[in-house]
Amino acid sequence: MPLTLVGGDSASDNRTVNTLSSPWDPEIDAWCRELRAAGRPATTIRLRGAHLRTLARAVGTRPPWQLERADLVDYLGSRDWQIETRRSVRASIRGFYDWGAATGRTPVSPALSLPAVPRRPPAPHPADDDAYHQALTHAQPREHLMLRLAAEAGLRRGEVACAHSADLFRDLLGWSLVVHGKGQRERVVPVTESLAAEVRGRGQGFLFPGADHGHLSAMWVGKIIGRLLPAGVSMHALRHRFATRAFAVNENLAAVQDLLGHSSPKTTRYYVRVDSAAARRIVETMNRPAA
Repeated sequence: MPLTLVGGDSASDNRTVNTLSSPWDPEIDAWCRELRAAGRPATTIRLRGAHLRTLARAVGTRPPWQLERADLVDYLGSRDWQIETRRSVRASIRGFYDWGAATGRTPVSPALSLPAVPRRPPAPHPADDDAYHQALTHAQPREHLMLRLAAEAGLRRGEVACAHSADLFRDLLGWSLVVHGKGQRERVVPVTESLAAEVRGRGQGFLFPGADHGHLSAMWVGKIIGRLLPAGVSMHALRHRFATRAFAVNENLAAVQDLLGHSSPKTTRYYVRVDSAAARRIVETMNRPAA
């Protein structure tokens, strides 16, 4: 049966969906419990669930196990997404239907042979100084600290969201911040006296209190900062700015990798924009005539 999509514009994909047709609601909840039992990070579970809820909204009242491969292809093909978003949504749909087949909810996964989405290495896109400093100028105190944690310490929006006063500590060398990263991995990032003072100024507890386990959600932090930045510049671009500036200090990619909390230097390389003047110096030096 052809799939009739509801609300096919890309803007509707970003709206929070609070109401699901009853056939989807318990199935998505059950899959999320399975992910939680497997130890998947809470941020990943929320993202996967949100992807399925958007699909549920698009198909209306049709139960999940009545969808066929053609329906899923129609849905994916109707969305105007960036490559990484498309890869992520495809992975969520694959995971959900693979689980459905494994648990006997459907005889075979209709997502088994969905078209592959090639990985396109992302280009570094650091926010420029003007964008950052203008955002700081217009920021309220809470937003000001969010911006600094992203741009001056390299934190992701989810890491900013759950930052706690207890994460800040001082050792013999200065102030540092324990960062709670992806996959429940922690890292320690040095911070300046100025940034440490601003963190201490937020008082005790979560730096940004909210309804998501006591703090703001990563999505909400991203929206707050996105409103302060120019069009086309995301909060994540501040993290790219941090990586690019950190690498420029002494071109130590391993150190930048540790600061960002990446498991692979290949990922870190996607964050670093190399100064064209540095590349020119390398070429001119290696081709300089011998004395």
